[in-house]
Amino acid sequence: MTDHIDPSSDRLKQHFAQRVINQARQVLEVWQRLQRLDWNEARMLELREAAQLLQRYAERFEQAEHRQLAEGIGHCMQAVADNRGRLSSGVISELNLLMQRLARTGLRHGDRFEQTVLPPLRKPVYLALQHLERAERLAQQLEFFGMTAQPLDSANAFRAAMLERHPAAILMEVDFSGPGCGLQLAQSVQQGLEQKIPLLFYSHDDTDTPTRLAAVRAGGQEFFTGTLDASTLLERIEVLTHVAQYDPYRVLIIDDSRAQATHTERVLNGAGIVTRTLTEPIQAMAELAEFQPDLIILDMYMPNCTGTELAKVIRHNERYVSVPIIYLSAEDDLDKQLDAMSEGGDDFLTKPIKPRHLIATVRNRAARARNLKARMVRDSLTGLYNHTHTLQLLEDARYRAQRDGQPLSFAMLDIDFFKKVNDTYGHPMGDRVIKSLALFLKQRLRKSDHIGRYGGEEFAVVMPGTDAQTARQVLDGIRRRFAEIRYPAHPQDLSCTFSAGIAELRGDLDSKRLSQQADEALYRAKHGGRNRVELFGD
Repeated sequence: MTDHIDPSSDRLKQHFAQRVINQARQVLEVWQRLQRLDWNEARMLELREAAQLLQRYAERFEQAEHRQLAEGIGHCMQAVADNRGRLSSGVISELNLLMQRLARTGLRHGDRFEQTVLPPLRKPVYLALQHLERAERLAQQLEFFGMTAQPLDSANAFRAAMLERHPAAILMEVDFSGPGCGLQLAQSVQQGLEQKIPLLFYSHDDTDTPTRLAAVRAGGQEFFTGTLDASTLLERIEVLTHVAQYDPYRVLIIDDSRAQATHTERVLNGAGIVTRTLTEPIQAMAELAEFQPDLIILDMYMPNCTGTELAKVIRHNERYVSVPIIYLSAEDDLDKQLDAMSEGGDDFLTKPIKPRHLIATVRNRAARARNLKARMVRDSLTGLYNHTHTLQLLEDARYRAQRDGQPLSFAMLDIDFFKKVNDTYGHPMGDRVIKSLALFLKQRLRKSDHIGRYGGEEFAVVMPGTDAQTARQVLDGIRRRFAEIRYPAHPQDLSCTFSAGIAELRGDLDSKRLSQQADEALYRAKHGGRNRVELFGD
């Protein structure tokens, strides 16, 4: 007996499938708006309602993953409401994770309605290059990094694709479809668009200033020449399309008045800034190590300890020399304000202060402090943490793991035969491989994992809440995928592998011994044939 499928039922389910996808996009758009603007009550309610609607559609179309994600977002927004509208770093981390998963979802393969062509949530990148083979090879490389790219072989194909769907970004060769035609084509498709599409130009040969000027006038935000490599391209696209995770500013409020501290918290939380409050200044150093704020708001007059005294204590610790301290006080004597600022403070705000003034000051100071810190603690080639800061992060993670009874793993990675890469292909290719692995690790590890460049071709990863076996599974998967990447080179394309050693925190082990154990496991991986992951103690 043959099953008969009701065509009207089919159409109805297809309709709801499209509704699920469209509503998922709506949720992601509200989330992006929240990141750019203030987290006021109306916008948070909009996100909650969008998630509720997604949940209803997902239930009707029996899309379990969408339903679970929508429920998770709803629970997060309920947690914010229960906390009187105040954000916590835990809620932000959870929302980040949920939104990332939502951005990657689509209809399950094997669905009876698979023939319904539903575009993925994450838009593709259009590749308009003179040589289709080059574009296809680049698209394949971008796939390794989790980005969808669509090669296009003619101006007509490009225009047709633009009419069908706008991409996340466009990579356009200046001479695509004829000398200088790429410039004109890119400029024409952007005309009339309210929101411009990130546009990157490419020329195989180096170009003159007039060509680059024309690219700028056509809306180009980047210009590549020579050999195109996927990791560099992806890095720029991610910056231009703002797909990086939302990382709210963190502010530590130290004020003996609970009422004043709560008021300051509410103002800053409403702007999407995560806060933590201390009414006992004597606990400040322990809280700084735990919370790692971008900025400190400090009351001038507190019993047992004045604000200026506490500022001096904070500045004695090298780690907190560059953390901005803003005094918030009713003190209106200018001389006293200036004296206080000479004692380790960066700004002085007088109570009562308008919310907009407070938010703007905190954001500006925190943004500059973050940029400065990034230059101090990050490696210039990869953007990963440098050797010194990685060890500091390992020490912080070790302290928390031992205090909370949680697992912690530390891994060391080393690119195999890297000297041969430099000697055969040159140092620019070596740098490209290093940057590629750095990007690969950033994409595939959790936000709570800390990735550092230990030196040269060596990397380190601090993995809180992770036992050694789980760490091995994760890094082994990354190792296999990384080995599939091909780097265009002569006489043949290059591929690279890495070896890794992992140690898990045991008992009262200190961070120095933990890093030595990871190093010993890495040594064994190297001498055991390379391109493998080894655990200390196996």
